[in-house]
Amino acid sequence: MKIQRSKKNASIGRKNNTGSLHLMLLPAVILVFIYHYIPIGGLVMAFQNYLPALGITGSKWVGLKNFVFLFNMMEFPRALRNTVWIAGCKIVLNIAVPVVFALLLNEVRRKALQRGIQTLIYLPHFVSWILMAGILRDLLSPQAGLINTVLVKMGFGSIYFLGDNRFFPWVLIFSEIWKEFGYGTIVYLAALTSIDPTFYEVAYVDGANRWQQLIHITIPGIAPMIVLMTTLSMGNVLNGGFDQIFNLYAPVVYETGDILDTLLYRLGLVSMQFSVSTAASMMKSIVALILITVSYRIAYKTTGYRVL
Repeated sequence: MKIQRSKKNASIGRKNNTGSLHLMLLPAVILVFIYHYIPIGGLVMAFQNYLPALGITGSKWVGLKNFVFLFNMMEFPRALRNTVWIAGCKIVLNIAVPVVFALLLNEVRRKALQRGIQTLIYLPHFVSWILMAGILRDLLSPQAGLINTVLVKMGFGSIYFLGDNRFFPWVLIFSEIWKEFGYGTIVYLAALTSIDPTFYEVAYVDGANRWQQLIHITIPGIAPMIVLMTTLSMGNVLNGGFDQIFNLYAPVVYETGDILDTLLYRLGLVSMQFSVSTAASMMKSIVALILITVSYRIAYKTTGYRVL
């Protein structure tokens, strides 16, 4: 009887504990529902000639005309091309650079030095793009910027990085890497700590050098994390980084710097074409969903990775 009562009390305790955890989670669930699920209803504007005075219920339905108008815009192919190029380069480098730096940082034997370097490289992640844009404008100024000062002293001419279509996309790509690679390194350093040290000991006894241990133990050990981060990043292939570009670009670099998000901003909030901007946003979401699904299936087929 005592054993049965103790089991019953334990099950009641577990139920009460689970209930308290669900109660703690409730505010977050409510916020997600309010700000992520309720706005989905606004997607009907993509199929309407939406007028704020009439609202969603009173606006006229136009079917797919907004999508046809969007695809026939002169700016749309350019923005799409720039978005795919800039976002693609960011995705590749935001995976490659943190992995390489994590592997290098893992070889530092002095823990204090390792922690100091790690802290320095991930601090830019916490700086907003508004402040970062100001820093970049000072560094890249064609008159008194540090970069151009060095170039002039080396015998090269001054370059207007933020006003030249040839250089502006690379400024976006490398400034993004500079800001975010340190924070991404944390993920791979955590993955490195999960590798069993016994593997390295056995490899050392068998005569494997550091390079061979890296190739056959370290990289395969963090491969699942690399696959996971790659799969998650595929959904951002149409997100070039609105905050960054909006604070750095100007009409003179629209040719290579204008992306879908900045085009949507001008359509929706400047030109008040709410229906067209909603159609473009809906298209982006559908493409992101397809890419994430395809990348997940590829990851499952090639490496056996799956979300449990």
